[in-house]
Amino acid sequence: MNYQFLKNIIDAEVHRFRTISEEEWNYKATPEKWSKKEIIGHLCDSAFTNIRRFVVTQYKENENIVYDQNIWVKAQNYQNIPVAEVINLWKVLNYQIVHIVENIPDEAMQRTCDTTKTEFQKRFTLEFIIKDYVDHLQHHLEAI
Repeated sequence: MNYQFLKNIIDAEVHRFRTISEEEWNYKATPEKWSKKEIIGHLCDSAFTNIRRFVVTQYKENENIVYDQNIWVKAQNYQNIPVAEVINLWKVLNYQIVHIVENIPDEAMQRTCDTTKTEFQKRFTLEFIIKDYVDHLQHHLEAI
């Protein structure tokens, strides 16, 4: 499959990110709410987790691969990393995602992965998880 559109989104967003001031990147409406920089950090965490899903699901059915987004953002302390570094990490991780998904064999797209944090398994196809990743990415980019 061709995911060049995802690379185009990444490139356009990196260009747009340059128009956002350091103050805007760091602003937090409340201590509990993420700053724009922490949102990008969250998208990096999502990319880390989904890279694992995209690779592991190709060879292992129904693996449970989850993460706690708030704990990850706090533990990685994105708020205190220079914004240029967080943006670069996000860009590189997403370029890797494009490379991975473009090389997934068609027959692997219907394999499933468990993405739930509960005792009740909920399995999703690799095809669905990839689409959901892009939708999730776009949702958060609209918030920036």
